[in-house]
Amino acid sequence: MIILGIETSCDETAAALIKGDGERVVVLSNIVSSQVELHAPWGGVVPNLAAREHLKNILPVISQTIREANMKPQDIDLITVTAGPGLIPALLIGVNTAKTLAYVWKKPLMGIHHIEGHIYANFVSGGGSASTMEAEPPVNKDEEIGFPLLCLVVSGGHTQLILIKKHLNYEIIGQTLDDAAGEAFDKVARILGLKYPGGPEIAKMAAVWTSDVQTYQKNKEGHPMSILLPRPMIKSRDFNFSFSGLKTSVLYTTKKQKEFLEDPRFVSEMAHEFQQAVIDVLVFKTIKAARKYNPQTIILAGGVSANKELREQMGKAIEKNLPAIRYRIPDIKYSADNATMIAAAGYFRYQREKNKEKLFDNWKNLEADANLKL
Repeated sequence: MIILGIETSCDETAAALIKGDGERVVVLSNIVSSQVELHAPWGGVVPNLAAREHLKNILPVISQTIREANMKPQDIDLITVTAGPGLIPALLIGVNTAKTLAYVWKKPLMGIHHIEGHIYANFVSGGGSASTMEAEPPVNKDEEIGFPLLCLVVSGGHTQLILIKKHLNYEIIGQTLDDAAGEAFDKVARILGLKYPGGPEIAKMAAVWTSDVQTYQKNKEGHPMSILLPRPMIKSRDFNFSFSGLKTSVLYTTKKQKEFLEDPRFVSEMAHEFQQAVIDVLVFKTIKAARKYNPQTIILAGGVSANKELREQMGKAIEKNLPAIRYRIPDIKYSADNATMIAAAGYFRYQREKNKEKLFDNWKNLEADANLKL
C-alpha cells in the first residue's frame, strides 16, 4: 500500500511517500523544506509568515516527493495530512492542499493527529530505494515493538507520558502543567543569547561544558563556576511535569549576574545544567511510570527526542532499572516534524478503519483543528 503524507503544522513544509506492509513501513521518499532561517530573526515561528511560505513550497515539495519515489499519482492508495494540533494558518495550507489532491485524484483522505504521527515515527523501518524497497538498518537493536507501550512525547508544544495498550489506543497518564520541554529549551536559549531554534543550541553549548569539565579533570585547571538548578516536580506523586519554574530560575540567575552572559563558560555551564535538569525529570518520571504500568516497550517521540543526551541517558536508565523492557527511539531524521510519520500513522489507522469508503468524501469533510485532541 502506497501512502502520501503531508505535514504543515508549524514551520516545516513536508511530504513523503511510504509503502506499508503488515507491521512494516518503508520510506520511499521524504522531503522537508525548513523555514528556520526565515523565522530565526524573530526568535520563534510567526504563523502568517509560516503559512505564506507553506503556500509557496507545498506543491513543489509534493511534486519532488513523487518524482524521487519514481511514482505517479495513480500509484498512491491513500493521502494523509496533519489535521492538528498546530498553527491554524499553517495547518490550513496542508489540509486544503490534501483535500484538493484527494478530489482531483479521487483518493481516500485521512486527517492525522500530529502527536500520533510522532508516535508512529517509531514504526518506520528506515529510508529506502523506491525501486528495490530495501530499508536501511533500523536505529534500534530490537526491531519488534511489543504492546503495551509507554511513550514519552517531548516536543515544542507537548510533554506527555502516554500509555498505549494497542494500536491507536491512547491514555495520557502525565503531562506538563505549563511549558513543554521544547518550549522551555527555546526560551532558555533566548535568555542566554543563543540562536533559534533553542534545542540544538542548548545541546551544543552543553557539550562544550562537558568538554571543559573533562579538560579540568585531566589538567586540574580552568574549571568554571558551579550552577545548580531545581528539578521541578521530580518528587511529586503523579506523572506530570512543569518546566516554567526551571526557565524562571535561569532568568533570575542571569538577571542577578548579567555580566556572566558575556562569559562563554557561564553560558555553557548554564546550558548544561538546564539540559540535565530537564533530562533528570523526564527520565525519572518515565521510569516511575514504567514501574507502575509495566509496559513491554518504552519509546520516545517528538522533536526533543533527537537530543543525544536524552536518548542515551534514557537508554542507560532503562537498562539499569528495567532491563526486561525494550527501548525504541525514532531515527533522528524522523524525530523532528516530517511527513513520513504522518503517512505511517495513516497506514496503521487505515488498516483499522471499518468504513474505508467514507474516506473518499473527506475532501469535503476534513477540517483543520489547531487544538485537536489525541
